[in-house]
Amino acid sequence: MAQTTPNHTQSVVGWAAHDPSGKITPYIFKRRENGVNDVTIKILYCGICHTDIHHVKNDWGITMYPVVPGHEITGIITKVGSNVKNFKVGDRAAVGCLAAACMECEFCKDSQENYCDKIQFTYNGIFWDGSITYGGYSEMLVADYRFVVHVPENIAMDAAAPLLCAGITVFCPMKDNDLIDSPAKKRIGIVGLGGLGHVAVKFGKAFGHHVTVISTSPSKEKEAKELLGADEFILSTNAMQMQAGKRTLDFILDTVSAKHSLGPILELLKVNGTLSVVGAPEAPFELPSFPLIFGKRSVKGSMTGGMRETQEMMNVCGKYNITCNIEVIKPYQINEALDRLARNDVRYRFVIDIAGGAREKLVGEADTQLK
Repeated sequence: MAQTTPNHTQSVVGWAAHDPSGKITPYIFKRRENGVNDVTIKILYCGICHTDIHHVKNDWGITMYPVVPGHEITGIITKVGSNVKNFKVGDRAAVGCLAAACMECEFCKDSQENYCDKIQFTYNGIFWDGSITYGGYSEMLVADYRFVVHVPENIAMDAAAPLLCAGITVFCPMKDNDLIDSPAKKRIGIVGLGGLGHVAVKFGKAFGHHVTVISTSPSKEKEAKELLGADEFILSTNAMQMQAGKRTLDFILDTVSAKHSLGPILELLKVNGTLSVVGAPEAPFELPSFPLIFGKRSVKGSMTGGMRETQEMMNVCGKYNITCNIEVIKPYQINEALDRLARNDVRYRFVIDIAGGAREKLVGEADTQLK
């Protein structure tokens, strides 16, 4: 496939990995011209997702180098195509994981584009014209307006950026299990208190539920309760706490991406309870049958969300003033941030200040090429 097509005429400064070392360096590449269904976005901020690490290091064996990561993008619209609806120049806009879908299958027609067989992603994907997609570690983006959402005026653009991945990933299983507008308040558990988990706690509390954080780290108890407002904390390595928590939860959301057994977690569910998995460990889960059978429990998965759900999630965040807890960095700090993220050394999400740091330090060589 081609990295670009003849329609790719706009030179853009970005940051890319060129090999499995995963090192990010300045990179000049071409974006397509703004088409009739496109909006052009000046990128202000881009969150760093754990998926970015897997792609830059080719952990999954699917990376097309050079890869420009980034699927948690917020910015300002600077141009709109003639067919674009509901967006105008100057709008606060955001782009998440999705760049294209067939728009014809049953899932696309139901705005579940994320489950389309032909879905393509914001980076390391193949767009309709055959070009490779490049993500938000760059100064600007051209996107099909059908894969763009509005950012509510009352939430900060930097802290909103990770909502486009972490936020929608935890919002959808909560919606699927009737936790958003449920008149009956539930007891829910959140496994893992990282980039996804901390947003899930905020949603759970905003929706009025009793929230228990389940973690292997004793140090997370204080921040779970005092910083995020969780009602209870279970240390999953403590047999007494796990025993005391048996059959107490209606729903559990598992956000952990490290290998672990689902058996002990399932035991925390009431009869007929549901465990929803959004973390993606490299090794298969351990899933013993007895906790399923003797508790009539269900295990299901969930992957990001469709565009209608993503806009709904952003609107909910505006209503409840929910954003991510972030650490803002400059582009020259990307490699350091990726290293720290791999060690879970962040509370809770890194966000790159693209507009404020796009021509500092790391981009010196790239600037020279553009002049």
